[in-house]
Amino acid sequence: MVERTPILNLFTHLILFLGFVFCIAPFAIVVIAASHSLKEVNDVPMSLLPGSDFWVNLQTAWTTADLGPKLFNSFVMAAGVAAGKVIVSALTAFSIVYFRYRGRTLIFWLIFVTLMLPLEVRIVPTYAVVANVLSPYQAILDVTGLSWLIEKISGVEVSLNLGLLNSYTGLIMPLVATATGTFLYRQFFLTVPDELTEAARMDGAGALRFFVDILLPLSRTNMAALGTIMFLWAWNQYLWPLLITTDASHATAVTELKQLIPNVGGMPEWHIAMAGTLIVMLPPLIVVVAMQRWFVRGLIATEK
Repeated sequence: MVERTPILNLFTHLILFLGFVFCIAPFAIVVIAASHSLKEVNDVPMSLLPGSDFWVNLQTAWTTADLGPKLFNSFVMAAGVAAGKVIVSALTAFSIVYFRYRGRTLIFWLIFVTLMLPLEVRIVPTYAVVANVLSPYQAILDVTGLSWLIEKISGVEVSLNLGLLNSYTGLIMPLVATATGTFLYRQFFLTVPDELTEAARMDGAGALRFFVDILLPLSRTNMAALGTIMFLWAWNQYLWPLLITTDASHATAVTELKQLIPNVGGMPEWHIAMAGTLIVMLPPLIVVVAMQRWFVRGLIATEK
């Protein structure tokens, strides 16, 4: 155990203070810049005191980027991804921990290895699948010659096509599978006493009942922690929504912030851009504050 000394206490508090400053400084700059006029923002150095145009800038950013529908799209995407990851991860970890079959350890490590493959690495094949979900089946028919045979017999060209671009399903489904969630659930399920499993089996509980009535209630804090992490991750996604939403009706708030900055020429209205950024930052901030207690409990329970 490390002995607590005045010098060590001072050093640790200094590190904590510097970390706090680095975390809070960008947020403070966004809030301050969102309250100034364009002239005040472009002053060098910019005043660090709040201005008087805060509510006007928020209203301008809201209407210019049409943030209302975009925030709704972001919420649907983030909530769908978070819920999907929690469900899929729990079922996957349950299968790996509680079912005895050959290769389950190998399967887990193959899933875990995908942590080294971020979305940006696999975005091209993922986009190809989302653009036409049935393309693998079309390829099988083409390679085996079945499509040619069917066309010769019936005279109808076989073309399987089911696209998910510009849809909530296309935004959510490719992001649902997660190695992180599977790992967190696996670590927690390994801490569940074997006696509890045996007691449930003796009472006649099957695998599904044991999972629903015992494991899920025990893992509520883990669900909250994973759901919060994945909600934030999905909310902050930029490249994937930008790639598959060519229709503005399904665009997310993060991607539509670009509407506040001119593409060619013109002076960027940074005070409006910062106001829009602040609006987009608020929903995940509210989620973190609301789920803070459950979030911390879930992480602690996973580490035991």
